[in-house]
Amino acid sequence: MIRTRRTATAAAALALGVVATAVLGFAAPASAHVTVNPKEATQGGYARVAFRVPNESDTASTTKVEVVLPENAPVGSVSTMPVPGWTVAMEKRKVDPPIEVHGSQITEAVSKLTWTATGDAAIKPGQFQEFPVSLGPLPQVDKMVFKSLQTYSDGNIVRWIDEPTTGGEEPEHPAPVLALTAASPSAAPVAATAPAADDDDDEAEGNGLATGLGIAGLVAGVAGLALGGLAFARTRREPAAKA
Repeated sequence: MIRTRRTATAAAALALGVVATAVLGFAAPASAHVTVNPKEATQGGYARVAFRVPNESDTASTTKVEVVLPENAPVGSVSTMPVPGWTVAMEKRKVDPPIEVHGSQITEAVSKLTWTATGDAAIKPGQFQEFPVSLGPLPQVDKMVFKSLQTYSDGNIVRWIDEPTTGGEEPEHPAPVLALTAASPSAAPVAATAPAADDDDDEAEGNGLATGLGIAGLVAGVAGLALGGLAFARTRREPAAKA
């Protein structure tokens, strides 16, 4: 009887645990945010980033995505990659002072990018879509915050506009953030051409000297053989004369 009661108690506890897990799972589902990938780039350079937009609705699709470029960090060159089934519109604003790009002064900068789905290209429940963008030269700031708006087919709009907090806690609707690091100082160029030429000259000079010594040795050897032959012939003639 005791064993039976223990088995029943364990089964009841297991059932309660499963119910609690299910309730908690439905009460606090994991949320996926709009993000920018990669999350880090270098100041002064160019970067190819992608805004990743997951669909968080169980019944509606994402039909429009708006990304606002930070006003305090304008970028002179912004270009987008075609995304099948989506159109993109750029909005610009005046910048003062101008931005220098490859020696030219740019007085306008892109302020907003808006992607709109056409046909059946909307981001459906359980899916995500990436929107690639090329940016540069990247400004001399520590980060770029891209406030974004996500519009669903049922009219609901999620505003991913909360900036990072100093305490490190993630806000409810965080905006995508691109961290920018300072460029590393370039290494001093190494003058390898001149020493290489000197080495070649030294090697050629050494080879010429060796060749010259070899020829001189060969000539000396031939001369020695000739002298030896003359001496031998003379030696043979002298006994014959005495006889």
